[in-house]
Amino acid sequence: MPDVTLDEALRQDYDMVALPGGMPGSEHLKNDPRLAALMKTMATQGKYVAAICAAPMALHAAGLLEGKRATSFPGVIEEMPGTHRYQTDAVVVDGNIVTSRGPGTAMDFALQLVELLAGKSKRDAVEAELQRPGK
Repeated sequence: MPDVTLDEALRQDYDMVALPGGMPGSEHLKNDPRLAALMKTMATQGKYVAAICAAPMALHAAGLLEGKRATSFPGVIEEMPGTHRYQTDAVVVDGNIVTSRGPGTAMDFALQLVELLAGKSKRDAVEAELQRPGK
């Protein structure tokens, strides 16, 4: 259960919007004109717009991937034809647009968002506490 409705959230100011992936939720995000308007406004203001897994479809539908480097869950590539430069990296940052591939890249995605909002030292401090193998 969310803390606030989308309509209530749209009246607040944020530094970033981050869309979770999965289906059918990503389809719902893609088809919500309120969310598209919010993402466009935030992107125009230079604020971060981020999406993981299938949710980059919503960024594509809103026109935010035009000419950008981006990634997504491989199974939705066909849903996002031709307007961006698809990458296979775990996380792709192009200006204020951040995309990631899926559940296996969620930790890297989250840490990248922390770095963008709070800096590399905060990211490093958070990552040090996660006890990630090989890190």
